[in-house]
Amino acid sequence: MTEDHRLSVLFTDFAPTDQVAMQQWLPAHWHAHFVQREHLVASDTEDGAIEVLCVFVRTRVDESVLRMLPRLRLVATRSAGFDHIDLEACRKRGIAVCHVPDYGSASVAEHAFALLLGVTRHLTQAHERARQGSFAYRGLTGFELEGRTLGIVGLGRIGRHVARIAVGFGMDVLAYDPAFAASAACPAGVSLVTWEQVLQDSDILSLHVPATQATRHLLDARAFVRMKPGVVVINTARGALIDEAALLRALDDGSVAAAGLDVLEQEGALSPEVPTGCGGLGCDTGWMASSPLLTHPRVLVTPHVGFNTTEAIARIFDETVSNIAAWHAGRLRNRVDEP
Repeated sequence: MTEDHRLSVLFTDFAPTDQVAMQQWLPAHWHAHFVQREHLVASDTEDGAIEVLCVFVRTRVDESVLRMLPRLRLVATRSAGFDHIDLEACRKRGIAVCHVPDYGSASVAEHAFALLLGVTRHLTQAHERARQGSFAYRGLTGFELEGRTLGIVGLGRIGRHVARIAVGFGMDVLAYDPAFAASAACPAGVSLVTWEQVLQDSDILSLHVPATQATRHLLDARAFVRMKPGVVVINTARGALIDEAALLRALDDGSVAAAGLDVLEQEGALSPEVPTGCGGLGCDTGWMASSPLLTHPRVLVTPHVGFNTTEAIARIFDETVSNIAAWHAGRLRNRVDEP
């Protein structure tokens, strides 16, 4: 395949404003089709020349979708996660799959601290008082992060960035990650510990692992019982990592002092990341407004916006186009499926 070959690419889940931004990144010899919806229908695939399907996490790529695209040779997802893609079905058809492994480490790590500072300094309640004209400070006493122990679960790109920020705050940092290679250099100021130690010794526990069968409800009733009394829980990873009923009980009995959550389990198993193509907040239809966590006085919830910075979105677009261009030139990068 040559680089001057006119490449036909179908982009799903793109709002008009995002489409305009993305088109600025596309090579002139690409023939791009944009679909605003996340779910493909037959009329979207009438162009039988489509060789590349570019999706975000709300577009489920399964056998039914692949059958509509007989010439498809690459699925490029604009996300780090790829649970929405049937890798086995792609393998059987000789279709490669690539992703964007790192686009928002700084963005998500910084948002974790935004949530942490929000709950430890009662920013939501303080802001509401000020809006009402009250400058009474009683009941809003927080605590300093300096000298506190932060436990990080998952020492990948985001976890390591969180660790660097925590060290800057003067915190003691513990990390639990069974996948972290023993030969790898541990980030400065971080102590690798066991699961029991990170639960028992952390004043704040921050989650940075993917959602898998092994990590589902990683924080359950048994885990909350073993935590340090008054712990603060931060989750900017995946909602399924926490048993929400158990978290509510722990909040109500005071064993968990507060929680900062950018993700909820009700977002849905197929929506681990807010789509860039939704054109703004409020498009993630999986959220359930009835969740008691949304109204709990000691819980700060944001609608999965940890990734949502100008810089991160630019990286998504840049990396996605680079992935497709590399495949087009015969140099596939960021591949997630087995050849």
